[in-house]
Amino acid sequence: MKKSNLIYILPNLFTASSIFVGVISIVEASKEHFILASWLILLALVFDGLDGRVARMTNTTSQFGVEFDSLADIISFGIAPAMLLYFFTGYEFGRFGILVSALYVIFGAIRLARFNISTAKTDPNVFIGLPIPTAAVFVSMWILLFHKYTLENYSILLLFLALGVAVLMVSNFRYPSFKKIQLDRPMVFKTMIILVLIASLLYLFSAEGFALIILAYTLYGPIRALRNLNIRKIKIKR
Repeated sequence: MKKSNLIYILPNLFTASSIFVGVISIVEASKEHFILASWLILLALVFDGLDGRVARMTNTTSQFGVEFDSLADIISFGIAPAMLLYFFTGYEFGRFGILVSALYVIFGAIRLARFNISTAKTDPNVFIGLPIPTAAVFVSMWILLFHKYTLENYSILLLFLALGVAVLMVSNFRYPSFKKIQLDRPMVFKTMIILVLIASLLYLFSAEGFALIILAYTLYGPIRALRNLNIRKIKIKR
């Protein structure tokens, strides 16, 4: 194999790492190692973010890479969090627990399929529907909180939260994409300061911090839609 072709393997290695970590998360969840399983899903998110960026930086994007990434996402951000949810609390609620986990995976697959066929037609700065990696981290971080604060008596709330984010994945709510964000030079310094402060808070309150950040992003879509609806109503009255 030519040396120039070896670089095409690099982004796919990150994608494969995301799958590997997702499978380990499922195994650890089956062993009731819920804390480790939850953080592994977050690690899979890191690998998922790296594969696309590395591909763009090295100019090695390909249709194979796109399809491989989608298959990786359904494992790491579809099946892994669904099984984590089921092993953590879903099994206690019989068929309802199975149904929620199954719907999460099905809606996640629909979300990925819709994204793949509409990428060329939509604004690259906007996601239609909640991205499946965000939904996965949402589920895993809230499981961490419930486990940390021993809220197992209220764990049925987790099933409804998971069902809610599953519906958001196939909704038409718009969410910001930060893939192609560009900052002016004065904003770079301010953004760096903000990120350092956020990283400091996450260091002190990791589970709580990630859970709140993901919750804020998840609620952004519905809140934005309600705000736009109110603006339209005001304009019609005028």
